[in-house]
Amino acid sequence: MVRLQLARADEAIRSAAAEQIKKVALRLFAERGVDGVTVREIAAAAGQKNHGAVGYYFGSKEALVRAIVMDGAMALDRERNAALDALEVQGGPRTIRQVVDILIEPVLHLPDEHYVQFIVIFAMTHRDMMLDAIDPAWNSAYGRCLDHLRRLMPHLPAALQNQRFVFMGAYISAVLSARQRALADHSRDHPMWGNDASLEHFVQSLVALLDAPTDLPPALLAGLPKREGVMLEHPGPVG
Repeated sequence: MVRLQLARADEAIRSAAAEQIKKVALRLFAERGVDGVTVREIAAAAGQKNHGAVGYYFGSKEALVRAIVMDGAMALDRERNAALDALEVQGGPRTIRQVVDILIEPVLHLPDEHYVQFIVIFAMTHRDMMLDAIDPAWNSAYGRCLDHLRRLMPHLPAALQNQRFVFMGAYISAVLSARQRALADHSRDHPMWGNDASLEHFVQSLVALLDAPTDLPPALLAGLPKREGVMLEHPGPVG
């Protein structure tokens, strides 16, 4: 019994140390990028006396990065899928706005304010590694959202729908990354980013982007690709 209690206590200590390392690493990666931070710096910032702590708890820096990517991806996917389930039971989503809210709201309520900034930088510098790190099973809600958007955008041909989705992903990532970077600076107020009206305006502008009519001539439409490769089929966790 005593041995079991000691083993559980040791496991709790190990788990707390690993979580602290992830938290500190996430902040440093968001500030300086994955390549700009060493495992020794992570261990020191996490209060670990052993400079090999990252290797001890995660095996490697790459494994630590993958764990951080998946933490956020899983949290977003759970929230988005739960929201979709609730609407689908009622016959929805019925509007583009409802789908956009499902995409945006969980990002705003992530437990760590640094995740969006981290994932945007990581996607730009290590996209193949990011895509490899995300288990498709934990990115299913984004695909469900796209399916609903296709249904709600019948005025656009498939090629233009797909292009709008690429625009949407880039727009969500860029704006929310800028917002969270600003709000992470607690040394001053941020009248624009801290204003609910600004956030609402962003959401409305995203709906407008998706719903806007087009008058592209048929010749240009014919030249559009039918799919957009990994940017559409395997987006990042945020968008």
